[in-house]
Amino acid sequence: MSSPQQPIGSGFDAASTAAEVIKGTDLTGTTAVVTGGHSGLGLETTRALCSAGATVVVPARFPDRARAMLAGIDGVEIEQLDLMDPASIDAFADRFLATGRPLPILVNSAGIQNVPLTRDARGYEAQFATNHLGHFQLTTRLWPALRQAEGARVVTVSAWAHHLSPVVFDDPNFHRREYDGWLGYGQSKTANILFTVGLDRRGEAAGIRGFSLHPGLIIGTNLSPWTTPEFLRTNGLVDEHGERVVDPYSGRKTAGQGASTIVWCATAQQLEGMGGVYCENNEVSPVLTSHDENLDMMVGRVETPVGVMPYAVDPDLADRLWDLSEQLTGHTV
Repeated sequence: MSSPQQPIGSGFDAASTAAEVIKGTDLTGTTAVVTGGHSGLGLETTRALCSAGATVVVPARFPDRARAMLAGIDGVEIEQLDLMDPASIDAFADRFLATGRPLPILVNSAGIQNVPLTRDARGYEAQFATNHLGHFQLTTRLWPALRQAEGARVVTVSAWAHHLSPVVFDDPNFHRREYDGWLGYGQSKTANILFTVGLDRRGEAAGIRGFSLHPGLIIGTNLSPWTTPEFLRTNGLVDEHGERVVDPYSGRKTAGQGASTIVWCATAQQLEGMGGVYCENNEVSPVLTSHDENLDMMVGRVETPVGVMPYAVDPDLADRLWDLSEQLTGHTV
């Protein structure tokens, strides 16, 4: 059987924007949930979906801050949610399910990157807990609303950084190995992709399809406040004057260009009947057949190749991660 990880000829590319991708799409009467939907890529995603007529629910850790950032965008509802707090996730899901609304679009966009070693109350490493486990719990708790939509998409924002690490099943929370922020981030981004594969296999019969993606390298998203100016200069993300470098064909994108693949995965008619795939530049990515050793270090190499690592789309590893996530969160579909 051929892999679903094959380009389909979308007609869009790395320079396409969210506004261009969603042009002509009518989402009137559609409800979407976008985590992190008040800043960076999430804000551009919210803006695009609302422009097409959707009602977008934006759950945020600090609702007042989100309200200020979303001012002027019609069709937004703001709720409280902390992805590091299981009780907060359950409370948000209960409130949403109580509305009785179907949920045809769920965008798992919120995330943190390369943070100092931090643990939640359960002892789970913060990047794995926030970027993966929090979204796993949120998605499984919202499953009845996704099923009710009779055709739903769950879009999870991963990253090229999945090349940096597979999921280390023997020690995902860095209890025994030395902590490295980039390896923790890479592991969580691989988990996002494997989660998508596992979700799609479990949801397809109910019309729930999963997509994951790399949005590009975007400065100013508040993803990692610990990223230094030196790191940005070294990687060619800003010039000698500190100005952002925009070159979408080498991965350096505006927020609007980065959000385009999120919006494409959430709404494109071309993806009907598909799922469980990882995308880049508004296209389904091929599976890489070899690992370039130069990719072992992120610093100094931002001309990111198009493609997904085989370990990130392995169905057996996806099942293993699903089982682990059930154990760690106590939730399933």
